[in-house]
Amino acid sequence: MVEFALPKNSKITKGRHYPAPSGATDIKTFKIYRYDPDTGENPRLDTYDVDMSDCGPMVLDALIKIKNEIDTTLTFRRSCREGICGSCSMNIGGRNTLACTCATDDVAGAEVAVYPLPHMEVVKDLVVDLTHFWAQYEGIQPWLKADSAAPQKERRQSIEDREELDGLYECVLCACCSTACPSYWWNGDKYLGPAALLQAYRWIADSRDEATGDRLDDLEDPFRLYRCHTIMNCTNVCPKGLNPAKAIGEIKKLMVERTL
Repeated sequence: MVEFALPKNSKITKGRHYPAPSGATDIKTFKIYRYDPDTGENPRLDTYDVDMSDCGPMVLDALIKIKNEIDTTLTFRRSCREGICGSCSMNIGGRNTLACTCATDDVAGAEVAVYPLPHMEVVKDLVVDLTHFWAQYEGIQPWLKADSAAPQKERRQSIEDREELDGLYECVLCACCSTACPSYWWNGDKYLGPAALLQAYRWIADSRDEATGDRLDDLEDPFRLYRCHTIMNCTNVCPKGLNPAKAIGEIKKLMVERTL
């Protein structure tokens, strides 16, 4: 029988409980993953009872309230709070999403469980190390590549060609899709993952780009592209409602077409 040993400091322990202020009636309980590698201690789950009567409706509002008023040591990423930057991606109620667009009332259950993105190295608390993720994004060369002489004003594009980019350019690179993908969990060192591949197709589909052949050559690899098994987790969790699995399928179709 196979026996698995958990890595050191991986077992989550029970943390502190921060009760709501006396007299609070509209209380929501948040269980939040806490981990500080500098202490050498195991990660823990701290419990915060938040008075929602003077708190915004989103999970990010509650996290900000906790950090400002209850526990200043809580660490997480955030930026614009409008769902367009991807900074506050985390796992909320068992689902990867953006804390700024996730309403507290939409999380099932009496308690709101908040964890960092899964299968990523945790820097501290809800912050994960995205160094490899960004390196993969840079690797697909996400910029316009054209050998023809640059026009005096702009590279024109028809309305129809522009519409081909809908569902691609809106990606905010929050990493929710890639960190929900089992294939990325297993082969993240070689498989580019849904986010990078969706971005790759965004440039392949751009009528102004003249490097389609080179881009496809770069993706022609047993792991970089073909580790996608169409599990669809990426599409299910995308907070922008995009379909990375479809983009990956379009790349695979182009690979076949150019061999015919």
